[in-house]
Amino acid sequence: MAAKDIAFLTGASGFVGSAVARRLIDEGFSVRALVRRTSNRANLQDIGLEVVEGDIRDASLLASAVQGARYVFHVAADYRLWAPDPEEIVATNTAGTRAVMEAALKAGVERVVYTSSVATLRLTGNGSPSNETMPLDAANAIGAYKRSKVLAERLVERMVADEGLQAVIVNPSTPIGPRDVRPTPTGRIVVEAASGRMPAYVETGLNLVHVDDVADGHLAALKHGRIGERYILGGQDMTLGEMLAEIARLAGRRPPAIKLPRQMIYPIAYGAEAVARFTGREPFATVDGLRMAKYKMFFSSAKAERELSYRARPATDALAEAYRWFRDAGYLK
Repeated sequence: MAAKDIAFLTGASGFVGSAVARRLIDEGFSVRALVRRTSNRANLQDIGLEVVEGDIRDASLLASAVQGARYVFHVAADYRLWAPDPEEIVATNTAGTRAVMEAALKAGVERVVYTSSVATLRLTGNGSPSNETMPLDAANAIGAYKRSKVLAERLVERMVADEGLQAVIVNPSTPIGPRDVRPTPTGRIVVEAASGRMPAYVETGLNLVHVDDVADGHLAALKHGRIGERYILGGQDMTLGEMLAEIARLAGRRPPAIKLPRQMIYPIAYGAEAVARFTGREPFATVDGLRMAKYKMFFSSAKAERELSYRARPATDALAEAYRWFRDAGYLK
């Protein structure tokens, strides 16, 4: 039997990364996964991959880990909207991306799929969906996470143009679904709302996509994506009110009826961040999150649908799977 193609994957223990790992294994790849020593590996149990322990900024480790790999998937990112030291988010997402891309170049891998984010795209401001033709300038990015992802994406684009890096960029919107162990900021909304702890909300909008559809999009980008192009891997636009109403329906609760102006929440967010500096736990409400909530974060996946044959299931299906997983895993009280 012929040896399987090796795909080197970063971020394999994370929400999106573990979904990509499962998809790669289903497709017959041999997956070599870089995982931090401290990462929760619940999503990697018994799926049959090779684990390399270390940090994405360790150039010598990456050089040996990438050897023999045909493809590289760089999914790892510090996905936090708040940190005691925001520059830690920027350093991980930019220096880590540079190190992985340089290792891929030196190893001569055939293709890289780089996981960026819709955070790197400008919002329209009028509620209509944004697309790939609307890159955001780092100076206008709200918060360390968005700024870090813009800087990292521009770095990949420069390496494609100047150094011949064979990379395709994918921009997931807001993934939800099963196996959100941490959980992500959006997963926390599902948990809090299903537990009856969100009596009020601010009006904003999100593009919700099932995490497994995002994983499918990564494989489609590997097979059909054009080098240097970016592809939004999104799902369905929903207002936060619609999302909370659907979660309430799933949980058998009344949806929150109080819609608060954002200005009223700022003191709560500042207080939550002050408490978080003592506890070290990420606050549920953040100042940057409120700033972003001013806009409906709606996106179009038309380019990925056209060029990659990408498809996403309805957001209600993704929310239902997320709710059931959180319930069965004991996150709901």
